[in-house]
Amino acid sequence: MSNLAPHRGILVLVLGILSLVLCPITGIFAWILGKGDLNQIDQGEMDPEGRGMTQAGMICGIIGTILMILSIVAILFLVLFMGISAREVSS
Repeated sequence: MSNLAPHRGILVLVLGILSLVLCPITGIFAWILGKGDLNQIDQGEMDPEGRGMTQAGMICGIIGTILMILSIVAILFLVLFMGISAREVSS
């Protein structure tokens, strides 16, 4: 009998995919959970069978998080640009 913790590869993968498709905030959770689980797998504390799913989910989470940040920056830039344009038009 093995004393290894069960892997959470499916959870991390689902969160990572959700971050790309539906809800970008889940990417942060996929990234954090994936990193922690990979560390536990490397230390021999977690079932290594889920390594591939965990890595894929973590990568999707990283991409989703980066896309979310870029979207927020773009929105802020547009709001700033629209504010400057509106001020110039009214002058």
